[in-house]
Order: sequence, then C-alpha cells, then structure tokens
Amino acid sequence: MALQDKLDALKADFEAGRFPLKPSKEALDTMHRATAELIASGQAQRAKKAGDAAPEFLLKDPGGKPVSSRDLLAKGPLVVSFYRGVWCPYCNLELQALQEALLEIAARGGSLVAISPQTAPNSRKSERDNKLSFPILSDVRSEVADAFGIRFALSGELVSLYKSFKNDLPTFNDNPSWVLPMPARYVIGRDGIIAYAEVNPDYTHRPDPSELLPVLDRLQASKAA
Repeated sequence: MALQDKLDALKADFEAGRFPLKPSKEALDTMHRATAELIASGQAQRAKKAGDAAPEFLLKDPGGKPVSSRDLLAKGPLVVSFYRGVWCPYCNLELQALQEALLEIAARGGSLVAISPQTAPNSRKSERDNKLSFPILSDVRSEVADAFGIRFALSGELVSLYKSFKNDLPTFNDNPSWVLPMPARYVIGRDGIIAYAEVNPDYTHRPDPSELLPVLDRLQASKAA
C-alpha cells in the first residue's frame, strides 16, 4: 500500500473516533483551521527548494554521536526527512515507509537521516518502535528546521488542544517554545545543492519514498558522466 493510502486510512479512522483518543467536532475544527492557516501563510513556498544551497548541520544521534551533513555528503547524496516526533502517528508511518526504501536509497549511493526537535530518549523510542536502521538526529530548538525555513509556531488554540491530547511538546522537545517543523523531505547532492524538496504544511500528506529514487538515479548518472 502506498504511503499516502496508509495516511488517508489513519486520518479517516482518527476522525471517525476509532482510536482511544476520540476527538470532538470542535477539536477537529481546530486542527483543520490550523492546517488551513499554515497553508494560507505561504511559508511552505518560502522554504528551501530545489536549486538552493542546503544549510549545513552538525547534530547528535540518539547515542550522542555528532553527525555532520558535510561528512555524509562526502560519501554521496543525502536524503533528509524532518520528523515532528514520536507522538505523531503520521510521522511514524512515514519513517516506516522510508525504512522500507532504505536499501534502494543505499543502492543508489545515498544515505538517510531524519531530523526531529525531540529529545534523544524520544528518538531512541522512535527508532525502536519503527524498527529503524537510520538515525533520528536531535535538532535542538528546531534551529536546523528554521535554517531550512520550515519551523513554525503553533497557534494558541492548537497549543491548548495539544495539551488536552497530552502532546506536551515542551517536554517531548525539552524546549518551552511550542514550535514544530513542517513535514519536509529533501535530497541533497554531493555539491550541497538541493536536488529535490517537498514541504507540506498539511502533516497528513507525505510523498511516497519512491519519488526519491529517480532523483538519486539522476544524481548518480551525473556523477558518472
């Protein structure tokens, strides 16, 4: 099943009240309104896009080991997925889909990392629960997300709703600011230039990992030429 089909099924089940957390109509209206406002803000269109230089980063993996984008790019193209957190079921489905595509990414000379504002213990839980063999890097205070232009602040009514859902972002992220990255996926070439960018202010929509493969094929072909 394609990733978006899984996401659509998850959304339908959640909104129909088939999970232990059963949202009220007012809660759903708040969530839909927040998404519509983020779309209307145009921030996604202002984020880093294909052809832009990718911001460099040096972040720690869940074990505290520094991971440098420069070192990764020295080996080949880099796929970066911005991940909201262990509490987001849509993000977890995306991580699982990326894990399934990891061998094909590696076969094309690419490496894969996820970047999240959450703390290292939460990233370790994400890696365990989703059976990942690629790292989730800790983006403290979403500074790398901000460099890519995808960090945004939650509205007051969305903060109140998240609190009622027990999605306590300041605790998950060890950051008093209620900020998140928009879901985004990038392919960065060895030259540091973004070859593919997908930023969506609607967190229930994610591209299929298969979209990455032609981009990696093209980068591999240009290297061989």
